[in-house]
Amino acid sequence: MTTPHISAKKGEIAETILLPGDPLRAKFIAENFLENPVQFNAVRNMFGYTGTYKGKRISVMGTGMGVPSIGIYSYELIHFYGVKNLIRVGSCGAFQGNLKLYDVIIGMGASTNSSYGDQYNLPGIYSATASWDLLYKAVKVAEEKDIPVHVGNILTSDTFYSADKDGNQKWMDMNVLAVEMESYALYCNAAHAGVNALTILTVSDSLVTKEETTPEEREKSFTKMMEIALELA
Repeated sequence: MTTPHISAKKGEIAETILLPGDPLRAKFIAENFLENPVQFNAVRNMFGYTGTYKGKRISVMGTGMGVPSIGIYSYELIHFYGVKNLIRVGSCGAFQGNLKLYDVIIGMGASTNSSYGDQYNLPGIYSATASWDLLYKAVKVAEEKDIPVHVGNILTSDTFYSADKDGNQKWMDMNVLAVEMESYALYCNAAHAGVNALTILTVSDSLVTKEETTPEEREKSFTKMMEIALELA
């Protein structure tokens, strides 16, 4: 079994998968955290690997940037490969002044300016939320590892460079914690298919203080969120 975007055969992908946006972060996780990782995908250089972590089988694969990209990959992983637990591990821009670089955020819900939910023809606006089981476990793991986390609402945005110069402030005023570009689609796909999804983010830059990390730091040093996510297998 293959899809237009994933070349894995049936059984090569675990039921639990970590989904960083950056395929090089997927490679980093596989090489530094998984035992005996085997690469199952390189189509479009979207690297995917399966190995074990503390004896449990787990996969990791890049998803690219934005709602359309993670929408495709998460759909195929769920419907063609039987993945049951999808955990996004990504970077985000902080919307609140109390959030510092490298802080970990768990996305309880995802607001959005995307029209992704329109496909379901719902008679209203869908609130995309994380799976309680994964959310609860992630918070417990963070407590056990003494990793401080912020749990709350995040924004999935379709625009990185927005013409609406006041837009970010409006989301800040609603106490949205941070902005990223994928989680709403992931949560919708998971909910519609009856599987579990969760987003764990690391603050890579602040829209309040204007501080930011480097591309290399985003690829290799956001390890706290990885440690939490890997325990959810």
